Amino acid sequence: MSSLKTKVAATSSGKTVQAAAVADVVLILAFAAIGRDAHHREEPILGVLLTAWPFLAGAAAGWVASRAWRRPLSVLHAGVPVWLGSLVVGMLLRALTAQTVVLPFVIVATLALAVFLVGYRLLLAAAVRLRSR
Repeated sequence: MSSLKTKVAATSSGKTVQAAAVADVVLILAFAAIGRDAHHREEPILGVLLTAWPFLAGAAAGWVASRAWRRPLSVLHAGVPVWLGSLVVGMLLRALTAQTVVLPFVIVATLALAVFLVGYRLLLAAAVRLRSR
């Protein structure tokens, strides 16, 4: 058990923080790109950025509020707060900037962002547990 704690504590290195932050950004951009591809094909790069920015701002808020840099791969201390920040702040910013916020989109965003932002942390936690056995 102490070996697992050591591995988890070691995850707060600068490289791990950077990798987790980059992963969050890339996954939010992927979420936006998938949605844009399904609904709007014009201006692919600008359109993805327009769709993604509220969720990226929300993820940043989640990072700050939870101090995710302390345990960036933790499901509970980073994954859930980053997911909820990206979702809640993202939807609020979309509403404030007259972007679409309808129930089906909120449901899809809730599920997709959870799978992306919490999912990879769950997979990494499972891998660490398997390696420690």
